[in-house]
Amino acid sequence: MRPLGARLPGAAAAVLAAAAAAQAPGEWGIHDMERPVPPVVTPGTASTPETPGKPPSDAAVLFDGKDLSRWRSEKGGPPAWKVENGYMEVVKGAGAIRTEQGFGDAQLHIEWMTAPGATGEGQARSNSGVFFMGRYEVQVLDSHRNRTYADGQAAAVYGQRPPLVNAARPPGEWQAYDIVFEAPRFGAGGELERKARVTVLHNGVLVQHAVELTGPTAHKARPPYEAHAEKLPLSLQDHGDPVRFRNVWVRDLAGVE
Repeated sequence: MRPLGARLPGAAAAVLAAAAAAQAPGEWGIHDMERPVPPVVTPGTASTPETPGKPPSDAAVLFDGKDLSRWRSEKGGPPAWKVENGYMEVVKGAGAIRTEQGFGDAQLHIEWMTAPGATGEGQARSNSGVFFMGRYEVQVLDSHRNRTYADGQAAAVYGQRPPLVNAARPPGEWQAYDIVFEAPRFGAGGELERKARVTVLHNGVLVQHAVELTGPTAHKARPPYEAHAEKLPLSLQDHGDPVRFRNVWVRDLAGVE
């Protein structure tokens, strides 16, 4: 596991980019033994209810259960979320947290748990969210036997696209998102050249497949795209509910098309 304080190595991104370039079709004959082979990555391990799994060898660990040194409060300063027993937990009123490092195209793994015995209905039951670039949200919610609007349940692209199926586990059980996010592309003048896309597996089940986003996600609104930096922090939402997160890691996919 990469140390908590380590940055995603530029070498890893460079290897990914080089591998992508080496695989460009039409540049090599079929079965050419001189064609460069992909870099070797040691796979991670699966989590159990008791123990988080290990990330692949080229991942950057954003949270390993010990501290929030790679995160900042969106209010400024260190995060005020609770960290104990290998997980972090939203503290009501503490505000969202964001990574210190920015990301564009990325593969994210994050495990989460909604509060056991949660009360309330719809959006008022263990609500949170995973935001890419601070703008594009994959919803976190207790969607086990909890009726709400389809584009606001767990694994929805919030306000835009419901998941293909509801793969939610009961509250009090660890769940996992594996998300591939492709950042939008903007031209030199700020014009949109390619929409953001997202693929989501919820507990190993494909629930979003290369979905194009209409723009940033929002409550009761669908704002248009506005040009922004190629890399921006990931963030986790404080919606006032004690949602827990663990085993958060990311692979930078810059240069992979």
